[in-house]
Amino acid sequence: MSSPKKNSCHSPNKTQRTLSVWLAGRLQQEAYQSMAERIAWDVSEPNGRSPTLVIYEPAAGITIGRLGSHTDIDISSDELASKGIAVRFVGRGGGAVLHGPGQVGIALFAPLSRLGLSSYDVGGFLERFEFGLESAIQSLRCSTARDSRQPGIFGRSGLVAAVSFAIRRGVVWHGGFVNVCPDLGLYRRIDTVPVATGIKKRTMGSVQAEIRRNVRLQDARTAIVGSLADAFGCGDVSIQSGVPIFQNTETRMNVRTNKSA
Repeated sequence: MSSPKKNSCHSPNKTQRTLSVWLAGRLQQEAYQSMAERIAWDVSEPNGRSPTLVIYEPAAGITIGRLGSHTDIDISSDELASKGIAVRFVGRGGGAVLHGPGQVGIALFAPLSRLGLSSYDVGGFLERFEFGLESAIQSLRCSTARDSRQPGIFGRSGLVAAVSFAIRRGVVWHGGFVNVCPDLGLYRRIDTVPVATGIKKRTMGSVQAEIRRNVRLQDARTAIVGSLADAFGCGDVSIQSGVPIFQNTETRMNVRTNKSA
């Protein structure tokens, strides 16, 4: 692996910057997408909800981001159908990612300005986000590296954490996926790292494959929440179980639609 990124990002001093964390459990792709659209809208409002981090377990499936294609999947349509694995193109960065048991999904929703960054500092966001993820994975006694050619956290077994987010009008949403302890059989047949990067190892590995001992999803979730809060300098963190509660979202959307018309 060439041109490694050094872990040079220092956590900003903690302030009263707030972070609302939701432990959402398992989410189907349709439910996640609907939730993501609504949270992204909520956080973008002038007096909207605070920066929101959703930690969840993606249901079985394959999503393909803007840098991926069907050619990255070395599994026939018949085999995918027999296993009940649907393939969807989604509006995030990154390539093709397989989802299933043993994986943790991370979705952060916030205006960049409320994370202590300028509205155009996408590079600063990526550096802090990767730093937080890498710190969390390293806290599980897993050796990692970053590569300047591709966002994400790498290990000897492959890409341990895929980073794939979207930016819309200065608001960041989505985030990434950490392979904690999945069965890697099918992961070896999907090239998650885009071919254009020139990286030879394009499939995903896992934390458990790296350290060769059992890892609990609970421990990974706890590490991810703490490390991302530190990376973005959030001193006021609230943690809830379930999916975020929406108040008057549809009303605000209808009002804005009418005004635009």
